[in-house]
Amino acid sequence: MPDIAALEAAFIPELPNYYRGKVRENYDLADGRRIIIATDRLSAFDRAIASIPGKGQVLTQTARYWFEETGDICPNHVLDYPDPNVVVARKLTILPVEIVVRGYLAGTTGTSILTLYKQGQRAMYGTSLPDGLRDNQALPAAIITPTSKAFDGGHDEPLSAEEILAKGLLSQRQWDEVSAYALALFARGQAMAAERGLILADTKYEFGTDNEGRIVLADEIHTPDSSRYWFAGSYAERFAAGEKPESFDKDFVRNWVAARCDPYKEAIPPIPAELIAETSKVYIRAYETITGRSFEPPAGKPAPLERIRRNLAGYF
Repeated sequence: MPDIAALEAAFIPELPNYYRGKVRENYDLADGRRIIIATDRLSAFDRAIASIPGKGQVLTQTARYWFEETGDICPNHVLDYPDPNVVVARKLTILPVEIVVRGYLAGTTGTSILTLYKQGQRAMYGTSLPDGLRDNQALPAAIITPTSKAFDGGHDEPLSAEEILAKGLLSQRQWDEVSAYALALFARGQAMAAERGLILADTKYEFGTDNEGRIVLADEIHTPDSSRYWFAGSYAERFAAGEKPESFDKDFVRNWVAARCDPYKEAIPPIPAELIAETSKVYIRAYETITGRSFEPPAGKPAPLERIRRNLAGYF
């Protein structure tokens, strides 16, 4: 494993309009551009619990790979990549609906189709599913399961197309456009993942509008954090045996913490370095498997923030 220093924070006082998110730090420039820096923070239990070396670069560069491979399908917010952890993007007005596309009956959250299906629901998100489906089974066709986007820290809620239109969250034109974009992006993602021996089971997309009202893909696309990937080679055998599909297991740290405390109420105990290193390896493996490219840590030995400041000096 390459020797990588973790980027825990990325505050740069020379840049304006600073906003710190859970894992990304953002700066809005006066000309309408946004600088987005992906730190290595690992967010869980409503807080940052660790820093995983290489995580920010993996997510930024995986998204870059997919933005470049899908630019013919949908416009995206990318303007430049001045650093492995940084994207300079168009500032958008984010649409209040998160578009989740699912190709399999999977998931663990309260809004996942598997959870709802096991509760006996067959009509959900404006779609009807047949009886007799098993956990992690391929759906007859990919479906969109939109949720409300909780900007204030609240919980996302399931939506149907009819509810989206009735509430005025999107216009008919916007809904038609984001739906078509999402299904086309997912189909491209599934086809390319299959070439890498992977199954893209589901993913989420975030869209915004630019100053002309054009719909633009934002945030990230088909990364190991925004998508559920399974290994195709073992899927059939595991499905037949009723076992969970093999995936990029990045939850070493989360599981370790949850087994030792109530992470929502108690202090997080010191996390062993070997768990951090193992999680870093999983992220790097995910990048290399998804993209077919070798992970290349930044050359030289400056601290990550020092390197980023140097690469962003032209924006001060």
